[in-house]
Formats: sequence, C-alpha cells, structure tokens
Amino acid sequence: MIRTLLVSATASLGLMACAHTVTAPDDASPINTENMSETARVLSSDEFLGRAPGTEGETKTVAYLIERFTDLGLEPGGRDGKWTDPVTLKHSLITDVRTLNVSQSGAVIPMEQARDIEISSPNPSATIKVENAPVVFVGFGASAPERDWDDFGDIDLTGKVALFLVNDPDFGVAEDDPISGLFGGRRMTYYGRWAYKFEEAARRGAVAALVIHETKAAGYGWNVAASSPGENYAVAGTGAKKAPVDLQGWLHEDMAKKWIAEAGYDLDALRIAARKRDFQAFTLGDLRFNADLGLSVETVESQNVLGKITGTTRPDETIMLSGHWDAYGVGEPDAEGRTVRPGANDDALGLAGIMEIARNLKAGPAPERTVVFAAWTGEESGLLGSEAYAQNPVYPLDKTVANFTLDILQTAGPAHDVIQVGEGQSELEEMMAAAAAKQGRTISPEGLPENGLFYRADHFSLARRGVPVLLIMGIAGGSDLVDGGREAGDAWVADYIGNRYHNQYDAWDPNWDLRGAAQDVELFLDMTRDLANSETWPELKASSEFKGLRDASAAARE
Repeated sequence: MIRTLLVSATASLGLMACAHTVTAPDDASPINTENMSETARVLSSDEFLGRAPGTEGETKTVAYLIERFTDLGLEPGGRDGKWTDPVTLKHSLITDVRTLNVSQSGAVIPMEQARDIEISSPNPSATIKVENAPVVFVGFGASAPERDWDDFGDIDLTGKVALFLVNDPDFGVAEDDPISGLFGGRRMTYYGRWAYKFEEAARRGAVAALVIHETKAAGYGWNVAASSPGENYAVAGTGAKKAPVDLQGWLHEDMAKKWIAEAGYDLDALRIAARKRDFQAFTLGDLRFNADLGLSVETVESQNVLGKITGTTRPDETIMLSGHWDAYGVGEPDAEGRTVRPGANDDALGLAGIMEIARNLKAGPAPERTVVFAAWTGEESGLLGSEAYAQNPVYPLDKTVANFTLDILQTAGPAHDVIQVGEGQSELEEMMAAAAAKQGRTISPEGLPENGLFYRADHFSLARRGVPVLLIMGIAGGSDLVDGGREAGDAWVADYIGNRYHNQYDAWDPNWDLRGAAQDVELFLDMTRDLANSETWPELKASSEFKGLRDASAAARE
C-alpha cells in the first residue's frame, strides 16, 4: 500500500489559531519560556496524535510548523521556494509471526516478540523467511584497524545471523586492563552503536543482526528497546552499496543466555573473551535461527520542514538550527488508558527553542550568513529525515558552517553548567565554553557517556559527513542545578529516562521550570549570531573520526 499525505499550510489552522501568541521576552533572558511552554503544549496535545510520520498527526504538525515559521517572518527554506522537503520512507510492521525460534541438535527454543526479542526488517517484503541460519557470536563486532582491533577475522557471515554484544570492548573494564580507554572508556564510540553493528553485519553479508540487550551498556531498559516491536522505517531509494540485513533488532539478555548455554557456552565468559585483542568471531555450535514472518509494508510520504533567514552578504554559507517534529504516535493503552505518546519534551520542546531563536534573530539586524531552521521527520525511526537531507542536501554541506541541534531539554530550572555531548569533535566546543562563560556557566562532561548520545540525534547525520555540530540534550547527564545541585540534576535525568522516555508520560506539564532550558537555547542563539556575522569556519579536531571528510572539502570554503 502507498500512503501519500498532501500537507496544506491551511490545514488545522482553526485548531491552533490562538495557540501561539508571541509575547515579549522577560527582563532576565531574550528567550521567552512562556512561548516555549505553549509551543510544546500545542504540539504534544492529543489532536496531534503523537506526531507519527505518514499519519493525520503529521498533516496537522506540518501545517502548524509552516504557520509558525510564517508568523515568525521566516522564508520557505526548501527547494523551489517550498516550506517542505519530501522524505519517502519505507515502513514495515511484522503482523504475523508464524515461526520464531532457535534450534540446537533437535532442541527448540521458541521466542515471543517484545518479550524475548525485538526484531524488525529494514529491507521489507511481505514475507521474510530464514531457515536454519547458523548463529555467529561476533563479540562487540568492531572492525577498527586504527585501533589494531578486528573481531571478525576470516569468518564468512554470508547467510548467517550475527550476534553482538552492546557498546564497546572497553566498556566497564578495570582501569588497569590492557584495553582500558582503547575505545573511549566510558564514552561510547561509533563502534558501540547498534547502527554501526547492523551496517557492518550487512556489509559482511549477514541475513540478520541481533544485539544482546544490557540496560547499563545500552543506556536504556528493555521497555525502551522493545517499545515498537516489529516496526521499522527506512529511507527509500538510498542507493546503498549493500542492502541491509533482512532482520535486525535486540535480543533480551535472558534469552541470549539460553541461546549461548544451549550451544555449550556461558555469556559472562564470552563477554570476557570478547575484550581480548585475540578474540575472533565463531559459530555457536549447531545453533540455528529460524523465522517465518508476515509483514505489512507501505510507502510513507513524509516531510522535513525548512525555514530560513537569507544572509545579506554571504548567503551561500549556512548555519543550521534543528530539532525533530516526530514522536511515537499512538500505541497500546497504558495503565491509565492513554494511547497517544505525545513527545512533549522529545522533541516538541526542542522545536520550541528553535522557534525562540528564530524570533530573536528576526527581531535584530539580518545576518550576513544564511540561517536555516529545520524540523526533521523520522528521528525516532533512526534519524531518517536528517539522513535523507544529508544524502541530498538543500544547502551544500561543505559550506554549512555548523549545525546546532536541540533534542530534549531539562525542565528542572536554571543550572550552573551546560553538558558537553561528544567531546573532542570540533572547535565549536571552545566557542560554547566561551558563550557559557558569558552566562556565568561552565561546561561539564557527559554524565552518561556510555549512552553514546552523540550518535543518537539528528545532528549525527551531518556530523558523519564532516559538518561541525553541537547537540544539547538534557539526558546527557545531570546538570548542576541552582536548586539542588548535581544530585537534583541526576534525579531529573533518572526520572525522565525511567518513566517518560518514549512513552505516554512524556507529556506537557504546566509546572515545568524552563529557565534552564532557556539558558541552553540562549547559548545557541548567541553562537548562531556570532557565526552568522563572521567569516569563521570552525574546524574538526584531530580526535574526530570525521575530520578527513571535512578536510577534503576545504577548498570550497577558501
């Protein structure tokens, strides 16, 4: 089925007509917290149905964003003078589980979707069948020649199932361990991300790729990993050199222990072995994976929404501010019967911050460089809207000065610091420290670097192509709050991740204290103004894995 939604800028305007009156900022900050709260309230209301791509919720969301961008005085920022840039997505959902098990010498271990495994297809068809596929334990699945590390050796994964450990080889090792710090220590590298592992499995010909879930190493619980069982979105027509695996997802740790024990091994012992340089992937006995699945498959026509302020003297040089408009749509009823997963903080509040930056920039002199405001689709499905843009950018990436992304802002009040996500990437980090100092704030490292947040938000689609980026994300670690200090900041993060992240409880709250969020938004406002009225090109640092990509396009910026 092909589902195409044509979005009109006039749709649903009656619903939102009086929902976004812009008021003057207060004396303390140019960022108006009442405006931010109201924007988040509207976008996360039930009328928007959880803002899932390709639904009525998208139609209302895109219309609202266009209306807001227009009211703010922005120009259409898409191609051919349009507000939107189309993103064609392939959406699949496993609807019929006819067979799902592993077998070993005649013994069969059945599995239940969402309880034992969360599996989906990025390469959808109406039926996916895998019969007697050998299971290969690939350890952490890192192929990192610059670190003299290769988990795969000479093994052939063609037609097999790759079973990965989550995170990096040096995650959780003792400081005196020979590999301590080799992959960033507590800080996750790209090798630790499930996205890398799936890509590597596909490159090597695997038919399926599964990551063993561990809450601490993954950065979230099984409830989050299995929150959308069997569902997958992918950007259509990517022209990838290698097709994705047929099946991918998470394997519950308890089920992984059963698999490995049935093959005659112990999971804890394998974790230790996988942290040695001489580890090489191996087939788990006679363990065989079997799946016979029926899927519903559709093409979803979605939209990125783009606005801009055209630069006066160097309009071909761009600074981009972005957040994502999508959330998790409508799901199963929770204990209170609620089905809408509203995404009030993730990321309606981030978009509210982007709009406040736009309002302030329009109130002042026009910038010398063009400033682009992007509201991405499909972030929750794998950064798909930003990835589609990065594959076919409206504004050349080699002349994109920087991307600033807001995705989840803390709502517990003002803070003495701002949390640095992805340390060691670019000179934007020093610029942020200087801007924070003007606010009387300092920079703190990520409190949860093992969660790999640098690789989990839309800025990464641009970062992996060499664009300097900064992300502010409230769950990167507890802020040093003015009221309650680091302990209170950590408590806010724990509550949000544990109780609200990606579910019905991420709802707008009139009691939010957005003064800390406003500090972070103002930080990006100040940096945007500085860059938009300068000739500065922030460089990537030698420690960035993407420096070579940026250096290769240096001539375009001379």
